[in-house]
Amino acid sequence: MNIKNDFHQLIDGINDEQLLEAYYKLIQRLVANQSGELWSRLNDAEQQDLLLAYDESFDTAHLLSHELVKKQHEKWLK
Repeated sequence: MNIKNDFHQLIDGINDEQLLEAYYKLIQRLVANQSGELWSRLNDAEQQDLLLAYDESFDTAHLLSHELVKKQHEKWLK
């Protein structure tokens, strides 16, 4: 696989340890998401709540404006 070699060369060219760690954590999260690991950690009620929230997100009556969310979370955004 050529992509693996290219990926290894790209990584070998990065000398910033913090940047490498950030990329590593990102790839770990992507792999976990792809494998369904996060979903499988949820119990049945949590999975149903998440599916319901997803379905409701398509109805604009259930959505909050960006401004309202910013106002509600203002103390954490400072």
